[in-house]
Amino acid sequence: MTVLITGGAGFIGSHLAERCLEEGWIVAILDDLSTGAFRNIAHLKSHPNFSYAIGSVFNEPLVAELVDSADVVLHLAAAVGVRLIIDSPVRTIETNVHGTEVILRAASKKGKRVVIASTSEVYGKSNKIPFHEDDDLVMGSPVKGRWSYACSKALDEFLGLAYYNEKQVPVTIIRLFNTVGPRQTARYGMVLPNFVRQALRDEPITVFGTGRQTRCFADVSDAVESIVRIATSPGAIGEIINIGNDQEISINALAALVKEQLGSRSEIVHLPYEQVYGPGFEDMHRRVPNLEKLERLTGYRPRTPLTATLEKLIYLPDAPHLTYPRDAPHPR
Repeated sequence: MTVLITGGAGFIGSHLAERCLEEGWIVAILDDLSTGAFRNIAHLKSHPNFSYAIGSVFNEPLVAELVDSADVVLHLAAAVGVRLIIDSPVRTIETNVHGTEVILRAASKKGKRVVIASTSEVYGKSNKIPFHEDDDLVMGSPVKGRWSYACSKALDEFLGLAYYNEKQVPVTIIRLFNTVGPRQTARYGMVLPNFVRQALRDEPITVFGTGRQTRCFADVSDAVESIVRIATSPGAIGEIINIGNDQEISINALAALVKEQLGSRSEIVHLPYEQVYGPGFEDMHRRVPNLEKLERLTGYRPRTPLTATLEKLIYLPDAPHLTYPRDAPHPR
């Protein structure tokens, strides 16, 4: 099987490329390196089944050529991270919506299967826990820029399912919850790599808000295994599927766990959301996925403990915004 991974030089995309190659598939990636990094895929260059193109999903002729050569498109290219979303709302909306439109248009011409990566953010301010794929989405006001990402990804979902229902394009939507692991960047506000970086430097570990908000963190290996299984599951076509871990932890507890596991002398401090993101920022108190559909369709349920993920992470001295495996040089 031949797969095209958009955003394939990113954190999840590069791990997904590795996993697909393990399956014996032919893998092509497309990435403009705006948030991804070539170093994430450099080790794959010599693999006989791997190829890459540096370019944008807005490049319709390039996308059409790559989609035509693929059996399945795994569409991960998107604007990600709270910091980027707050700072660049126009880029966020255009990248997410128009990029998905280009992919779907190309896929519809040849009936190619598409897996579109969405996000748990689309559940918005819903307090119906755990989040089920058929639940209503509760969005915040358009005057709160924080919700532009969620709305753009929800539109991606509507567009994908419209292509499925009207044009019979075999589309699956995956809603990724907080995914963590090696290669994840702290540059755009990702909480775990920020905490790890701060703890390894003995700097204050900065918790935004009260820290009582909870999240469920899935190891990237579990996420990509889920995606690979979904990509080969006929029953997943036309479905929306949560991907994540359903074990909750508060951000305060996460900070304490990172500090303890890394033997850090860091102080844990709290910063008001307004100080970090500006006035009026809104966040969700809990975000927990219902994983019954994922397990039913794939026979797989993510369950890697967060402590095991932390064991794989370390600060890399020449790239302080990244977390890399523990066999990298340690700064101490």
